[in-house]
Order: sequence, then C-alpha cells, then structure tokens
Amino acid sequence: MTVAAPSVLLGSGQATDRARRLRLDLVGLVAAGVCLPVMLGALVAVSAMAALAVTAVIGLSIVIWRKPAVAAYLIIFMTPLVAGIDRGRIVPVLRPNEALAVFFAGLLTLRFFVQYRPGTPLRLRVGRIEASLIAIAITTSITPLAWMFLQGKEITGDDITYALVLWKFLGVYAIVRGTVHTQRQVWFCLWASVSSAVILGGLAILQTLDVLGVRALLMTYWVPFGFEAQLEIPRGSSTLSLPAATADVLIFNLAIAVAMLWKSRRHIALLVMACLVFVIGTFAAGEFSSVLGLVVAVICIAFALRRLDLLKYAPVGLSVAVIAAWPAVTHRLEGFQSAQGLPNSWIVRWYNLQTYFWPDLFHGSNVLFGVRPSARVVVLTQGTGYVWIESGYTWLLWGGGIPLFAAYVWFCRVAIKDLWIRCRDLTDWSAVAAVGAFTAVVVIIVLMNFDPHLTYRGTADLLFALLALAAVGKDPPEAASATAEAQEVEDTVEKPQRGAMMRSADTLTGVDR
Repeated sequence: MTVAAPSVLLGSGQATDRARRLRLDLVGLVAAGVCLPVMLGALVAVSAMAALAVTAVIGLSIVIWRKPAVAAYLIIFMTPLVAGIDRGRIVPVLRPNEALAVFFAGLLTLRFFVQYRPGTPLRLRVGRIEASLIAIAITTSITPLAWMFLQGKEITGDDITYALVLWKFLGVYAIVRGTVHTQRQVWFCLWASVSSAVILGGLAILQTLDVLGVRALLMTYWVPFGFEAQLEIPRGSSTLSLPAATADVLIFNLAIAVAMLWKSRRHIALLVMACLVFVIGTFAAGEFSSVLGLVVAVICIAFALRRLDLLKYAPVGLSVAVIAAWPAVTHRLEGFQSAQGLPNSWIVRWYNLQTYFWPDLFHGSNVLFGVRPSARVVVLTQGTGYVWIESGYTWLLWGGGIPLFAAYVWFCRVAIKDLWIRCRDLTDWSAVAAVGAFTAVVVIIVLMNFDPHLTYRGTADLLFALLALAAVGKDPPEAASATAEAQEVEDTVEKPQRGAMMRSADTLTGVDR
C-alpha cells in the first residue's frame, strides 16, 4: 500500500482550499455582475451621491476581501483625520472612524466564516498584554454597571456609551492584529501612521498661525459639540478637535519616525521633516502637559534605542519648535499674568474636581467600584454643556474603582516589560512599533496625572494599533513547537528520498561514494 507523503497531502489540501476560494470568488463576481448594475441604476435615479457612496463601499469591500491588511492601513491612516467629527454629524450615532471600524469588523467576520473549513481547530491565544487590556475593558464596563444596578442607580445612555469605549479600542486592536501578519504589512502600517500624523501636525501648526484658511476649514466639521469659540483660541486641536490628543498622536509618531530612521537609514529627508512637524505640532497644541510628554518621550526613545547620545539633539529641536509655534506658546504664558499667578485653566480644573467629582467619589463606598462609567457631568453654563474629569487617575477610580486601577497598573507593568524586551534590537519592523508603543505607554503613565489620556480619541486608537503591530512575529511556544514538529516530519520523509536520488546519481556517473 502506498502512503502519500505529508507534504503531498498538504499540497492537495492547499489546492482544494484554493479551488474552494476561487469558486466563492466566482460566485461573488457573477452575483455582483448581475445585481450591482440594477441596484446602482435604481440609486442613480434617486440620488447620484447615494450611488457614488454605495459604489465606493462595494469597491472597498472587494479590496479588503482580497487583501484584509488594507483595513488596518485605513484604520490607522483615517482615524486621526476624522475622529474629531462629532457623533451623528456624518454617520448616525457614531463618529466616522467608529463607523469605519464597525464596517471593517463586520466584513472581516463575514470573510472568516465564509472561508472557514469545518473541523479546523480554532485557537485563541491571549498574551499578558491582551489579558490586561481585557481586564481594563471589563472593569470600565461590566463591573461599574453591575455596581450601579445593585445600588439602584439610574444607568443612562451616557454610561452605556462610555462603558463601550475600551471595547471599541479592543476592536481596533483585533482588526490590526487579525489582518497584519508580515513585516512588510507592518511597514505599511507604520508609514500610514506617520503620513497621517504629518497631515494632523501640519494642520495644527497652520491653525495656530491662523494662515491658509485652516481654521475656517476646521469650522466645517471639526467643531466639538458646535462650540466654535474653542477654534478661535491659538491652539492646535487639528482634526482630532482636542489639542492634548493631537499632541499625543504626534509624540507617539515621533517615536515611530526616529525608530524607523534608526533601523533602515532610508527616506532620511522625509522622516527628519516628519519629526520636525511632530515636535512643532506638539508645541502648537498649547498644552503644558504635552510639552512634558514630549520631554518624557525623547528620553524614552533614547533609552529604547540604547542611544542616549540622541539627547544632545533635543535642545535644538525644542528651540526650533518654540520659535515656530510662538503664538501658542505666548498664549499659554499669558495665563501666568492672572491675579492668582496661575493659568485660569489650572484653577478651573482644580475647582471642577473639588466640586463635581471628588465629593461623589469619596462618598461612602463609591471608591471601591467607582461612581459610574460616564466621565462627565452636565453643566449648562459650560460652552460644550459638560464638565469632564481632568485627572486620569481620578477617572480610573471614578469609572471603575479599585479593580480598574489595579487592571491599569497590571497593564502598565506587563506592557513596559514586554515592549522593552521587544524593542531591544531593531531586527524587524515590529520592533519599531514596539518602540512607539513603549514610548506611548510611558508617556500616558505620566500624563494620566492630568487627563485620562488612556481613552482619548486618536491617542488610544494609535496605542492599541501599535500594541497589535508589536505583537506581529512573536510566535508563542505552542506555535514554535508545532512548527518544529512539522519540520521534523518533513525531514523524516524527505531524507530517504534524497538518499535514493543521490544513489541514482552515483550509479549514473560511476562515482563510488
């Protein structure tokens, strides 16, 4: 009886799988060829814009179905540019980046089930970083909501919205982690992030200088809660509609750009110009905490790359940034000329914490499991109608109590340890992403003293994406063991075949071995 070699069986299985996928693609093309013209014709009769939108969605769906990594590229590139548009402004209920993530998640899930072969084992490996992120998501949603239910408190729609925030970021992590598998794809993701951040930072600088009509452009869609007075201040909120979040994204991309430059020494001019935009844009945001974050990031980058001599370039870069973003710098320094000798924003921040948050937080047993997931209270005298928690560590206790605080400490501990090891040598592009993620985690730890940067739009999206990219190429022990066993089986089968071939060659050439 002849037994087929494992490699032959594997090749047969792969051929069958390819044929199955080809049939599915053929059915899809036939259905599209029959249905799309009819549907688009009907839509054109109703609305040309609707027909154009549907065509774009269908085309994007086809591209992502064929190349899922495009979903990661688009999520990373588009989020900083559209996340500042209010919910319901373009897409009902959601921000545009959230709608994009939901669409991609649904399409990729459908693709998985269509291509899934029955009997194939599903293995879900959860590392320490993933486990800590899930713990944070649970303690910001299920735990505080259950505590409110037991206390008989009313659960509002705002509570539900804030309870889903961390799960949304986990969805971004899953999209990137599930579609990016090669170092070339990681490279594309990093360039997508840097390119998007250059646009973000450039707009922030122009907004601060009030040139080229950038403020008028941002007035169209990027006005938080319709509060136009916020855009009249010389501070670079850019397309994230939040100066601190804009600065965070620029700082994280500074780490990415420096690590990319250090790894390949290619595209030097582009990356150096990008770094300059990131530094100037951070100052243009006009946040004292962001300048502190920039200093922390520069130190982190030097330590992560094991090149402390890079710190000698910091004074030059910071000086250029101060000069270029001087309108924002002078506006912030004017705050120290008040009667109290402190910026009014600092005084208001302290007043809000003492008035609206700390009394409820430290009342009774609220500090154990938090007050409620919603990180804001309604104050009609405010321009936006709300007062937000302007203290990251207060937010941890307010939104989830001791369990959320403990989950956050666990995440910081395991992330710093694992990422530090990952970026030890820049052997691949995932190590570059690890440098960016390591810098982001440390900067967030520092800036959480001022604001809940862990949940800022743009900031958290990029952090979770970088964590996913840093994990590409890390084979767990089980996978490495399985690969070794497969190689051993292949060698066992091929050795007799190679020996027979060598003996045949010896016979033909007359060589006695």
